[in-house]
Formats: sequence, C-alpha cells, structure tokens
Amino acid sequence: MNTVKYSVCMMKNAARPDDPAKAYGRVQINAVINTKKFIEHIADHNGVFSKGTVKGVTTDLVSCLREMLVAGNKVQIEGLGTFGISISCEPAENKTSFTANNIKSVNLTFTPAEELQNLIKDCVFEQVSTRRVQALSLEAEKKDFDSVDLKKETVLP
Repeated sequence: MNTVKYSVCMMKNAARPDDPAKAYGRVQINAVINTKKFIEHIADHNGVFSKGTVKGVTTDLVSCLREMLVAGNKVQIEGLGTFGISISCEPAENKTSFTANNIKSVNLTFTPAEELQNLIKDCVFEQVSTRRVQALSLEAEKKDFDSVDLKKETVLP
C-alpha cells in the first residue's frame, strides 16, 4: 500500500473570514509526474504496448477529448470518469439581453469513475513536517546550527 504524506496547517475558512483559523491536513506532493514518465510507467506495466504506442494513444485521447467537448458532448471513459464543460458568465438583466458575449470562460468538469472514488481505502497516511519547517531544518543542518525558531522562522546557532 502506498503512503500519502501530509502536514497540518492552520487555515482560515474563506467563506467565514471572521471565524478563527482551524487545523487542516494538506497533502505533501512527492513529485509531479510528467507525460514522459507517466507513459514509461504505463508501458512498464504492460509489455504489450511500446512507449511510442502509449504516447500516440494519449496524444490522440487529448486531441479527441477536446474535439468532443467543444462539440458540446460529455465524454465518459470507463475506469477514468466523465469529462464535460461548463461556462462562466457575466449576468444580464434579463434573458433577452443575454448573448454569447456574456460567456467569459469555458471550464472543464470531471466526475471520477467509481474506481477513482473513495481512494482513502487504498491509502496509508503519514504526518510529516510542513515544507517550511523542512526547509528551515535543512538550512540549520547545512549551517551546522543546532536549533530552529519556528515562530520567527529562523535558524539559531
């Protein structure tokens, strides 16, 4: 089972700015896996398809997905989920004064397939220090200092 690392941070609720900050868990991302590495990973899992074939399929998938979405379709990919679009608009006073000029952006929507929902059952969680604390500790270690003042965010000799 894979381990998801997280740190705990104090954050305010943007919807309730007057409420006090509360502790929330935040995922610590290990790495961003680029397309090349992801294709290599897929190809390594399945000896039938070469990296070139996997790359070609993923490139075509993206191109065709875009084509289907801008044609007003939803695209359901079994095991992955359903892609669609929504729009963000400037409101108009009434229906007759609303035109396509009121549409300001097109947004991608995604609903994960059942296989990608409830990932919590596949995870083991490990709490780690925040990125800032990790950086301060490393700085202290490099300078051969003994302490870190977390409140002042400084290293101490």
